[in-house]
Amino acid sequence: MQINVSGHHVDVTDSLRNYVETKLERLERHYDRITNMQVILSVEKQRQKAESTIRISGGEVYADAESEDLYAAIDKLADKLDRQLIKQKEKVKDHKQRNSVR
Repeated sequence: MQINVSGHHVDVTDSLRNYVETKLERLERHYDRITNMQVILSVEKQRQKAESTIRISGGEVYADAESEDLYAAIDKLADKLDRQLIKQKEKVKDHKQRNSVR
């Protein structure tokens, strides 16, 4: 899995990049067909925002999260993406089971 981290009005430090990578690496445990992940971190006045687009086999998953702290926004983003990937995996699993029953 390739993770691209970029910043909009914020410098992406090594510690911030490592935090993003460690938080989002756990997504592979729930969905192993992730090919590419784009993460954009941005700061606008008091609003810290993290958004991500994940390319998986068969589509894309997008989520964004805002918080007063950038690290908290990354945590929220990871949770949202985790839920969406689990839901996507269930859809694929249910679809395959229905086709094999026929």
